[in-house]
Amino acid sequence: MKLTDDKISHLTHVVLKGLLEKHAVTPLEEEGQIRREIKRVIINELKIAEGIDEFVRKKLQSYSKKIHEGGSEWEIMYNKLYEEEAAKKGRG
Repeated sequence: MKLTDDKISHLTHVVLKGLLEKHAVTPLEEEGQIRREIKRVIINELKIAEGIDEFVRKKLQSYSKKIHEGGSEWEIMYNKLYEEEAAKKGRG
């Protein structure tokens, strides 16, 4: 799932507001700098997720037995492979 820059910016505001309201963090920088760092992390995580998705899709396409996207077998295999690859990258 791709997010627009506006959606990511909105998420940064929501995340920071939530952290501040719950007193989960003590800001050491100005809020704009904190939001930029949150945005950087979100973008980085989305790139990693996209890379994992691309890897899993290619792997599923490489199987000699063709598994059709959208079917229950495809969903099960996709989720299994995605979880395995995410764990290898420390995301699972």
